[in-house]
Amino acid sequence: MEPNTDTVFNFSAGPAALPKAVMAKAQAEFVNWHGLGASVMEISHRSKPFIHVAQQAEQDLRDLLAIPDNYKVLFCQGGARAQFAAVPMNLLGQATCATYIDAGYWAASAVQEAKKYCEVDIFDAKTEKDAKIAVLPASEWHIDPDAAFVHFCPNETIDGIEINELPVTDKPIVADMSSTILSREIDITRYGVIYAGAQKNIGPAGLCIVIVRDDLLDLANQALPTTLNYRVLAEKDSMFNTPPTFAWYLSGLVFQWLKEQGGVQAIEQVNRAKAALLYDYIDASNFYRNNIHPDNRSLMNVPFQLAKPELDGTFLELAEARGLLSLKGHRVVGGMRASIYNAMPLEGVQALVDFMQAFENQYA
Repeated sequence: MEPNTDTVFNFSAGPAALPKAVMAKAQAEFVNWHGLGASVMEISHRSKPFIHVAQQAEQDLRDLLAIPDNYKVLFCQGGARAQFAAVPMNLLGQATCATYIDAGYWAASAVQEAKKYCEVDIFDAKTEKDAKIAVLPASEWHIDPDAAFVHFCPNETIDGIEINELPVTDKPIVADMSSTILSREIDITRYGVIYAGAQKNIGPAGLCIVIVRDDLLDLANQALPTTLNYRVLAEKDSMFNTPPTFAWYLSGLVFQWLKEQGGVQAIEQVNRAKAALLYDYIDASNFYRNNIHPDNRSLMNVPFQLAKPELDGTFLELAEARGLLSLKGHRVVGGMRASIYNAMPLEGVQALVDFMQAFENQYA
């Protein structure tokens, strides 16, 4: 069904909505970029104009996240799933084991891939608290003393679970931040590797950002494909092979937009206001429910179920007619899911809450 309104809010989990100002700028210069008579996606990735785009994007990301000089920033291909293989093959060194903290769908997916390359010590961090899904405190996580690194996913997009602690360890910490990067301030120095698929808070699909500490660049397995080798990518400025130039350019525009909003600190305040608005309404309702304990609720992905699941289809149809798109939950969880990344304005969440209230009034 096509929306019967000009005001549309896209709650897609990924590929997700981009800031409208970014899309408008990209549209305006799509055919004739900077007076070259060609699109940015048509010029060589080794040309001076594009090298400037790449360097500016990296610097803006470094500024936004306060990335120290002893970390490399890599613009990679293959999405976050490619890093499920790249991480163990880059970081194991002489070790044969790594610890993976499992708290949801994507952490479990990383485990399955890592098993091809090493012995995986799995710690199931999921638990139940007050009859809701929760995560055990990090102080209770078992970490293999022989592990080369500890991997975890701070935000589970599908499950709507967020981990607000870091593993208690002296091992390098590896974090899949695909759905949480740039949504709040983090201390980069506490991590060995951070990776994030672009299609949620960074830019379009096809790009994956990897932030890796310098001392971890020379541990790669000889069988590692060169296109995934952190040392090679760092030495070649992420251009060992032709990069996804348009995705890189658009991500750079998103970084500039985020700076204009006041940076990560400012957008975190907006994100917390959006999440509170939606969770508070769900908690006050007898018609909707969220099954995640408040201590571990995601700031970015809010799954919820209707008291009458037989109305799911009607809810989605009427929501789409109101310009509220992509609210269907993942097949693993069911129900609904509202992804409220940086590009989602507070007005969008308010529009969703208003619709949910009207729907409840009619169908409860």
